[in-house]
Amino acid sequence: MRRRGPVILVALGLLLLLGSYVWYAQRVVDELRSESERTGRMIGRIYGALTDTTDGSETAALFQLSQEVRELGVPVIVTDVEGRPNWFVNIPGIGSGMISPGDPRYPMLVDMVRTLDRQNRPVVEAGIGQIHFGNTPLVRGLKVIPLLQVAMLSLLIVAGIMALGVRARAERERVWAGMAREAAHQLGTPLSSLKGWLELLSEREGDPATESARRHMEGDVERLERVAHRFERIGRPPKLVATDVADVAEAVVDYFRARVPTLANTVVISFERGDGPLVAPVDRVLLEWAVESLIKNAVDALAGRGGSITVRVDRAAGGGARVRVADDGPGIPQALKRKIFAAGFTTKERGWGIGLPLARRIIEESHRGRLVLVASDRGAVFDVIVPG
Repeated sequence: MRRRGPVILVALGLLLLLGSYVWYAQRVVDELRSESERTGRMIGRIYGALTDTTDGSETAALFQLSQEVRELGVPVIVTDVEGRPNWFVNIPGIGSGMISPGDPRYPMLVDMVRTLDRQNRPVVEAGIGQIHFGNTPLVRGLKVIPLLQVAMLSLLIVAGIMALGVRARAERERVWAGMAREAAHQLGTPLSSLKGWLELLSEREGDPATESARRHMEGDVERLERVAHRFERIGRPPKLVATDVADVAEAVVDYFRARVPTLANTVVISFERGDGPLVAPVDRVLLEWAVESLIKNAVDALAGRGGSITVRVDRAAGGGARVRVADDGPGIPQALKRKIFAAGFTTKERGWGIGLPLARRIIEESHRGRLVLVASDRGAVFDVIVPG
């Protein structure tokens, strides 16, 4: 339903736009029909006045014509040959009638004359003056409504493009989730085989070299099991449990500490724990994954040159915990700082560009926290902040 939601909204918007277009087109037709009817009555009264020879017929006809003008809704001001208003009809806020220069409404009509002239060129009548007129409600609507409909159509086009993007992204995520779970399933067979070989090695006790190899193999098998478990969690709701975040980060540091270079180009990883409670509701499996991605990036940045990595856990402002991963490597160029969290972006020859985007997604979407690149004078510093 979430995937279909944007498409349904766009479809409803299109139906609303088409409905409004049909309604307004019908309204225009009705207005044109009414105006035609009024025009016909006006012509009939003019013809009747011309053929009527009784006294006062002209005055009655003019009165009836002024009523028809009022019904048309057209604002009209008649000025004399010197440009002074003397008669008006359908003027907003003033109404209709005769006027003289001493009337307090007179300055308003003078201003209104200029407004009407901007809408339409006045009609000049010899011996009478000028007739200044504005637009009918129908004309005003024809100027505004199509613009609103175009704006609405543009919004619907943009919404449609976004909906297609969301749908495509959802499909890609579903495919990736399926691939991740299949990878976890495929890892199960070699893991079972490795466990069998470890059992055979455990029978050859007493050989120090064998014992050391066995311990390391057990650690690697345990890690492979965790990786397989992580892949199984992709696309599923996180399991948030109150956990000591410092313990999680320290376990990741201990794993990397035993596997970084210690002879040539030595990499030193240190762990620091702040004061106070460092407990937050987290998914331990996913949080380990995020912290590992940051430390792995730091190790890669120090490859071939050596250096140090510091992982420190402190209490976050407002509760929760903050994990800071800092290295003294070459840092991140200013031009790349906005790209590092983009999926697929990498500066490594064999990189996939999914480590930082995945870490940010784990922290921000699964934990409602934040993963940010912190400004620093040297190296790269990342903060993982999980709320309490």
